[in-house]
Amino acid sequence: MKLRVLHRTTYRYQSAVDMAQHMLHLSPRASALQRVLSHRIAIEPEPATMHQSTDAFGNQRRFFAQQAPHDTLSVLADSTVMTAAPRPLPEDAPWHGMTWERVREHFRYRVNAPYEAAAEFLFASPLVERDEAFVQWARPAFAAGAPVLQAARALMERIHSELRYDSASTEVSTPPLQALAQGRGVCQDFAHIMIGCLRSLGLPARYVSGYLLTQPPPGQPRLIGADASHAWAAVYVPREGGGDGEWFDFDPTNNRCGWGSPGEDYVTLAIGRDFSDVSPMRGVIQGGAQHTLDVAVTVAPPDELEGRDLDTPTPARPGATEPPP
Repeated sequence: MKLRVLHRTTYRYQSAVDMAQHMLHLSPRASALQRVLSHRIAIEPEPATMHQSTDAFGNQRRFFAQQAPHDTLSVLADSTVMTAAPRPLPEDAPWHGMTWERVREHFRYRVNAPYEAAAEFLFASPLVERDEAFVQWARPAFAAGAPVLQAARALMERIHSELRYDSASTEVSTPPLQALAQGRGVCQDFAHIMIGCLRSLGLPARYVSGYLLTQPPPGQPRLIGADASHAWAAVYVPREGGGDGEWFDFDPTNNRCGWGSPGEDYVTLAIGRDFSDVSPMRGVIQGGAQHTLDVAVTVAPPDELEGRDLDTPTPARPGATEPPP
C-alpha cells in the first residue's frame, strides 16, 4: 500500500523566542514491511543549523537550531512510503508454542549469558514503571503454560474491551498506572499500559510510534490535517535453539496485531522504550513565554492529495500526542 503522510506542527508564541534548539523524530523507518520512497522536512523560519543522526534504537532523528528571534515556528514532515501486509501471528513457527514463562526465564540474569539487545526493553523507563499492579491486572491473560503470543493477544484484547478511548482523559505525561486505574485514555496510554504489563511479567516490550490510515465517512472527502499520530506496543519472542528472535506488534487501541506490523495501513515512524524516546518534536527555547500549539496530520493514498490545498490544514483532532517544547 502506497501512503503519503503529512505531519505539520505549528507553534505561535505570545512573545518572540530569541533562540531555540529542537529534536525531531519524524522520519519513517525502513524495514522488511516498509520502504521509504521519499521524505522531506520543511522548517519555517529556516534554521541556522540542522543535521541528521541515528539514535540508539536505530531511528533517524533531526536536530535543528534557531538563532534569530521568531514568534512562529512551523515544521512540516512530508513522507511517502510503500507498506506490505504483515504476516499473521505464527501457528507453526518456533515462536508459537513457546510459553510466556519460558520467555521470562530466557531473560533472567545469568552469569556470562550472551548479550541480547531485546533485554534493554525489560526494565522500567521514564514513562513506564514496572509494578505489581500491572502483573495482577494482566494475570487473566497469562494463564500458566499459555503460549506467549496467545497471552499477549489476550492482553491486547482486554485493554481494547475494558478501557475506554477518551481523548480528554489524559495528557502526554499521565502515568500508565493512573490511566489504568481510571479505565480510559488514548493510544499512547494503551500502549504504555500493555508495555507495563509485559515488562512487569518479565517480557521485553517496546513502544512504536507511527500513523494509521483512517477512512472518511461515505461520500465525504478526506479532511486535510484531521488525523493524528498513533502508537502501539511490540513484544519480543526469542527463537528456540538460539539465533535472533522476532518482534510482534499489538495495537490495543484497534485490537489488531501482526508479525512486524499490525497492518499494511500502518506507517511505522520510530521505536523506543516509551513515548519519551520518540516524541515527534521536543526542544528548549529562550523566551517565548506562552504559546499555542497546532498539530495537523494527514495519512492518505498519494492520489487523494493531488490538487488539494495542503498548506491550510484542518486542526488535528483532540488527543494528538505531541508535547510542548
